[in-house]
Amino acid sequence: MIDLQNSRDEIDKVDKEIVRLFEYRMKLTKDVAEYKIQTGKKVYDREREQAKLTALKELAGNDFNRHGVEELFTQIMSMSRKMQYSLVSGDNTDIPFEERDALSVDSSTKVVWFGAKGSYTEQAFKEYFGEDVSAFNVSTFREVMEKVKNGSADYGVLPIENTSTGGITDIYDLLVEYDNSIVGEHILKVDHVLLGLPQAELKDITRVYSHTQGILQCQKFLDTNPQIKPVECKSTSDGARKVYTDGDITQAAIAGKQSAEIYGLKILKENVNHECNNSTRFIIIGKEKKYRKDAKKISICFELPHESGSLYNMLSHFIYNNLNMTKIESRPLEGRTFEYRFFVDFEGNLKDAGVRNALFGIKEEAITLKILGNY
Repeated sequence: MIDLQNSRDEIDKVDKEIVRLFEYRMKLTKDVAEYKIQTGKKVYDREREQAKLTALKELAGNDFNRHGVEELFTQIMSMSRKMQYSLVSGDNTDIPFEERDALSVDSSTKVVWFGAKGSYTEQAFKEYFGEDVSAFNVSTFREVMEKVKNGSADYGVLPIENTSTGGITDIYDLLVEYDNSIVGEHILKVDHVLLGLPQAELKDITRVYSHTQGILQCQKFLDTNPQIKPVECKSTSDGARKVYTDGDITQAAIAGKQSAEIYGLKILKENVNHECNNSTRFIIIGKEKKYRKDAKKISICFELPHESGSLYNMLSHFIYNNLNMTKIESRPLEGRTFEYRFFVDFEGNLKDAGVRNALFGIKEEAITLKILGNY
């Protein structure tokens, strides 16, 4: 019979030897990094790593061990790259953002926000900037981006994520298309109400108007009232305005209480959203690539090679540099079947060494990397 303790003792000896050899390998990795610093050679050599993995797998005696060798050395080479990145990156990390003490805001500041008067975005804008700025609204997300891009506005306010329905995909696509940056965020608790004409009752309603997000956030209410058919509008406040303008007793809107006050509508039912802690995150965008020195969150996006393990390798940069990732979202790449661009939020500041090292590594290994903002 096999002596279990003897086998465990032998495994301990082997493990100690593996650690000793690993540390020696990492010492050699430093020498390689020094050479690359002197010659300007890139850290990541994909072809060499693939050739090396192929050769190492051939040393194993069976398919199971070949797979294990590939997995083991993939991780060892990944760790080697990360050490090299930490030595090579230094101040060479190309981060086109400048630090500043605070957002530049005064009475002459122009802010553009999405939606009609009475929208949640208007409420978010007022809570973030106050009343002492020059502000105006537009009817589409793209117009907000365009007004900031062409200088008609200094800042723009857009919804990007809801606790009930997740990310707003159109915003992610626009963040890639435009070169505007995220400079701030604001969380707003959203309590939807059902609004109708003053003479209306709930039993009269057959159609309800709201933004897509508003409808989704109140889907359970609509499911229990199948006689009410939802109709999408540009914004929740646009729905309220339509009910007021049409004067049709069978129409209602899903919107905020502020819309009831603005358009003289009656609250037919409160709290129609199914999530009691329903909240929306709004982003503040600006044209300049600047960040506050006390910024604590970073948003980036990147494209990856369409191959096994590429996303895992990318996310490992956050783990290695002890960075807390708070969100990941994916969007399909146009014209490329089942390939995606990934959006990641993580905690940190662009001047932090760990952040700069992670970004350097991601830039080296991703097809593209874009820093969307530090705020």
